[in-house]
Amino acid sequence: MLQTILMLASTSFFSDYGNHVRIWEEVRAIQRRGHRVILATYHNGDNMPGLDIRRSWDVPWIKRAVVGSSRHKLYLDVGLAWRALRVAFRERPTVIHAHTHEAAAIGLPLQRLLKVPLILDYQGSMTSEMLDHGFLRKTSPLYLPLVRLERLLDQQADAVLTSTHNAAELLRRDGGLADDQLHAVPDGVDTERFRPYDHSSAWAAQRQELRQQLGIPDGRRVVVYIGLLAPYQGTNVLLEAARLLVARRPDVHFLIMGHPDPQSYRRYAASLGIEDHVTLPGRIIYRDLHSYLALGELAVAPKMSLTEGNGKIANYMAMGLPTVAFDTPVAREILGDTGVYARHGSAEDLGAKLERLVDEPELAARLGQAARERAVAELSWDRAAQQIEAIYANVQAAHTTKLV
Repeated sequence: MLQTILMLASTSFFSDYGNHVRIWEEVRAIQRRGHRVILATYHNGDNMPGLDIRRSWDVPWIKRAVVGSSRHKLYLDVGLAWRALRVAFRERPTVIHAHTHEAAAIGLPLQRLLKVPLILDYQGSMTSEMLDHGFLRKTSPLYLPLVRLERLLDQQADAVLTSTHNAAELLRRDGGLADDQLHAVPDGVDTERFRPYDHSSAWAAQRQELRQQLGIPDGRRVVVYIGLLAPYQGTNVLLEAARLLVARRPDVHFLIMGHPDPQSYRRYAASLGIEDHVTLPGRIIYRDLHSYLALGELAVAPKMSLTEGNGKIANYMAMGLPTVAFDTPVAREILGDTGVYARHGSAEDLGAKLERLVDEPELAARLGQAARERAVAELSWDRAAQQIEAIYANVQAAHTTKLV
């Protein structure tokens, strides 16, 4: 049965980072299977080709992407709720698919009004994200009520999709969710576009031109990172590890791509004395990302959060890049034995593990090839779409039974 899916995204879609990439690739894969998808989201962000986007009312004083927890979301979500309500009654979706808990809070009344199933696409704990961003403290009187609200939203969804099995297990243990309510749908990757550098003359010329545009000196061995720039993403620790490694290996260069506010990290790199060995170009358009990743010999995934997914790792793997990550359950789940793991939060160990791969090119090549093979075999978005399609059908059948 073909579905009409109302996706809710309480974010400035599209803004070229992990959660947005998951939404975009899910939509593309679901649409390829014949379903109709309508996305309700904030007023700002890039429009994407082939996607029906319905935006909330304009907020003229907010033009840049709103990333993570923010006081502005209080009224942005009110605008999104109004837009979602109007779209829902006009289009009569058969499924509501909410990305993030804030979106699920908007979707819950629509679930009741329209008598259709609500899917929560769980990208991480709402309260943990607030703690990571310094937006909330455990001593705050709001902490326990927000934890209870988060658990209520998890429990009221007809199905909860997680980007990792680790997240599903945490929800099963801490949130009291039933096995048939939880579904791990790992982040995928387009392995045709994201593929290893093949040394062809055309690609070599493009690669050299891009290095020159970025100001990366000849002879430098490049370590790449893509993602949000923030302490909970490990950006500060990454720069500290870069300082330690560059002092021992001055032929290494760090290409740290992402947003928001790359200028503050340029200043931090300068304060560490490594500005000549670090390039922070800011936001990279997703459609061009494979070209930038192809500049790297190694990749790094220093994410500090223990509850969120880590979709960038799949892109690294598809590119055949040997990857050093902090030792977290999520990183181990995605990389398996193709990764190199540093002690969580340790700049010293992160630098040491990167140095090992610089010094052992045969090991790096072997890990990169194994990662590519794992990505091709296990991380397909079309495979994920088939799983999501089956979940839609199952929750719809169960929802109809409950209504009879």
